[in-house]
Amino acid sequence: MASLCKAVAALLFFVSPLIHSYLFAHAASTSSPITRARIIFMTASDYDYNDEDDNSDSPSSPPKVLSSMKTPLQHGPHPCKHDPCLENQEPCARLAQRTGCRCPGMSGANEPPHPPRIQALLPISEGADRGKVEVQWCAPSSVVSSYRVVVEGSEAVEYEDVSRRGLVGSLAAGTKVCVEAVNNAGRSSFSEFSCKRYDTPESSDHKLLVGVIGGGVALLLLIVTAAAVLWKYQLCQRAKRNSADGLGNPSFSTGGTL
Repeated sequence: MASLCKAVAALLFFVSPLIHSYLFAHAASTSSPITRARIIFMTASDYDYNDEDDNSDSPSSPPKVLSSMKTPLQHGPHPCKHDPCLENQEPCARLAQRTGCRCPGMSGANEPPHPPRIQALLPISEGADRGKVEVQWCAPSSVVSSYRVVVEGSEAVEYEDVSRRGLVGSLAAGTKVCVEAVNNAGRSSFSEFSCKRYDTPESSDHKLLVGVIGGGVALLLLIVTAAAVLWKYQLCQRAKRNSADGLGNPSFSTGGTL
């Protein structure tokens, strides 16, 4: 029995290599071959630029923009060089018709103009118009044919459309002055910026008098203050001397008796 086991073991020892080689060969013949990606190195000389030109019509390439399809930017009319507070200049509406510029917020001639704006009420202190008051205003954003300066309690004075100032007679303090714009559709309404009350300015003589009075009062207060301080100082010095004399005299008593 032992000899039989040895014989079987020896048979398996010699047969197992043959079985192993057969199985390996069969697996290699039935499996698909292993493939590896190839890396191709190209230099600048190997690249053919003609291929790019040939493939320029492919769907992947971006479309070309033709010069005829480029639309230039359209700019609107430029604003008119017009100062509404400057006198004797061409009206903005007429300037826009002549040059094609744009007037900001202009209302047409078929509607009443907007109210103008009063700049100042200045008294005239020299020349032939001394004592009068000059009214200065700015034009509204409307078509204007003329202006009217209305003084409270007096008749209105009319001026041309290019005017921005006008003279009125002497005014009392608090007198109300208004400016109206006029065209074919009517007149502008009064507003808080188209009307102003006249304030009498202080003259130079009045200012000088006020300065002299103020300086005199200040000087007087300074003198009174200095006199009071000096009087107080003398009282203190006198009290100190009396106190020193009393301490030096042995017969002196606070009660006033010897």
